[in-house]
Amino acid sequence: MPALPSTLPKEERIYSKKLIDALFQGGHSRSMSAFPLRVVYMPLESATVLPTGKPQSKFLISVPKRCFKRAVKRNRVKRQVREAYRKHKELVAAYPVALAFIWLDSQLRTTEEVEAKVSNLLKRVGERLQHEETQP
Repeated sequence: MPALPSTLPKEERIYSKKLIDALFQGGHSRSMSAFPLRVVYMPLESATVLPTGKPQSKFLISVPKRCFKRAVKRNRVKRQVREAYRKHKELVAAYPVALAFIWLDSQLRTTEEVEAKVSNLLKRVGERLQHEETQP
């Protein structure tokens, strides 16, 4: 099986207001936490397909202003989460899913800690999606 490219093109980012609203207001989304992150995810019906023939997952990152007043710190957290997702996106690459990572803590964390939490969340989401796929 060929590896996914280690990039984050615009096709993998959620920028559609409709999709964001469906993710946070629709009844089909689920969430789970691994402090300091929470992920809200929703399986997508109309799957976009990568050139390799695999469905594509999409993501967004939210760091609330109430957690960090300074934009520099918010941007640092977003950069850490984005890099961790880029490294571990193959854990959910087999499923068409929309993911939203939400930062919960008001403290900065090390990159290794953020990467471990993102990896943990992606594994758990992948397991749930696999379980739901096998259920009728």
